[in-house]
Amino acid sequence: MSEDEIGIDTTDSTNCGFVAIVGRPNVGKSTLMNRILGQKLSITSRRPQTTRHQIMGVKTVAGIQTIYVDTPGMHQMQRDRNRAINQFMNQAAAQALRDVDCVVFIIDRDRWTDEDDIVLERLASVSAPVIAVVNKVDRMKDKSALLPWLSSLSQKREFAAILPVSARHGTQVEELEAEVTRHLPSNVHFFPEDQVTNRSERFLAAELVREKVMRQLGDELPYQMTVEIEQFSDEGSIIHIHALLLVERAGQKKILIGENGQRLKKIGSEARIDMERAFDSKVMLKLWVKVRSGWSDDARALKSLGYDLD
Repeated sequence: MSEDEIGIDTTDSTNCGFVAIVGRPNVGKSTLMNRILGQKLSITSRRPQTTRHQIMGVKTVAGIQTIYVDTPGMHQMQRDRNRAINQFMNQAAAQALRDVDCVVFIIDRDRWTDEDDIVLERLASVSAPVIAVVNKVDRMKDKSALLPWLSSLSQKREFAAILPVSARHGTQVEELEAEVTRHLPSNVHFFPEDQVTNRSERFLAAELVREKVMRQLGDELPYQMTVEIEQFSDEGSIIHIHALLLVERAGQKKILIGENGQRLKKIGSEARIDMERAFDSKVMLKLWVKVRSGWSDDARALKSLGYDLD
């Protein structure tokens, strides 16, 4: 993290540290962080690779400050999706493992895949303690299979702990937080007590629009669409936000707008409701759709759109 974000807390006997939340796509990393923080910071959907950026979520309780880093899912590069944006997401996830104090490795029930092996391989060089979290246990049909599965997981590497949880329902999440706290070093707090993320409201606004697109549209379009906030002006009683939705092809623009603009209107309406809740203010939201061919496979275009590693 950058030094200029540091706000010193001089309270005696404080603990503070960074915790990376990693795993393959769609295992519930963002849902877990939102549950821990008690509010929505990371967008979620049922589609893999919804999270594209590192997002810090800060939780401060008494003398303990835990800085969780939500990450994009580590995934296999595919021939038809071997784009610069996929490389960016894998790099962002790997970068989060640098200099953390603890790692939470999330697995989807007993569904071990080749992409879990990729994550496990990345963790081989990590010296920080790694906690294995078996998420979505509420959806396991055969509960008797859980204990043997936890036992087999322990053979894959030396974990600091292995915990079954349900991030969606909050089951065993407090136990996970207690385990994470055990690994936080004595340190001053890096963020003020009331700060919950390192991301700006402008960033969160873009993510909320993208979430509505991810949830409403088919498999292909969400991966070739991004959101750029062109205007974010807080005028006291109301926040004016202008968001540009970029797609790759004219046909995608047509799909996104929908018949008589109805789909875009629904996306905007749902995003605005979430923004008003997040910013505690009335929001006027305007959306535009524009075609910019090749943006998702152009490193310079990605950087200009905020896909930039520190």
